[in-house]
Amino acid sequence: MSTDTTPPLRADARRNRDRIISAARTTFAEHGPEVPMEEIARAAGVGTGTLYRRFPDRDSLIRAVGQDVFNRVLDEARAIAERESDPWRALTEFLLTATDMNTVLRLSMHSERAREVLGSDPALAEVRSEMLTILDSMVRAAQETGALRPDIGSGDVALILSMVLHGVRNVPGDIRRDAPARYLTLMLDGLQARPGSTLPGRPVAGEELAMVRPYTAE
Repeated sequence: MSTDTTPPLRADARRNRDRIISAARTTFAEHGPEVPMEEIARAAGVGTGTLYRRFPDRDSLIRAVGQDVFNRVLDEARAIAERESDPWRALTEFLLTATDMNTVLRLSMHSERAREVLGSDPALAEVRSEMLTILDSMVRAAQETGALRPDIGSGDVALILSMVLHGVRNVPGDIRRDAPARYLTLMLDGLQARPGSTLPGRPVAGEELAMVRPYTAE
């Protein structure tokens, strides 16, 4: 990860920043990225002036939410890789954790501007690259133990996760919370090594996705 040269915030300023990002993450997920900034400030329990001191425009807040979500998932991916000795459990736990990225996906789907902001952020690209590297090592380990079918690559797994998140983006709100984990669990059952149909095509490697812009409307 790149070194952050931004001066550290005071404790109260840090708390306000965290509250704003948390409120924006929830509000964006529920109402889209065009929600009024004043509404985000109210949800965070801060004044509008405080919000704009931390985030001078909507783009900077969208970027901060994206970085917050991705960094949380990356931190958890590192922790899972460190603590989980069973490769299949490590892979499934990581993928279920990665469903938290649904917030970023919803941002990119609702707004062309959000897609541009998130897709052009080098910090997010760096985090995404490291997550693909971790995923690749988990996939290889699960295949070496015979738990994961051998005819797929980490890129296939990443695309499956993306398809699940895309597929549930418009489901009713009362089932949206559990939908990503529910349908990803169903998909994971099909990835286990067992006699079955031969897959068409070839395995997709994770590095093949590193060159593809992740935030597109298609």
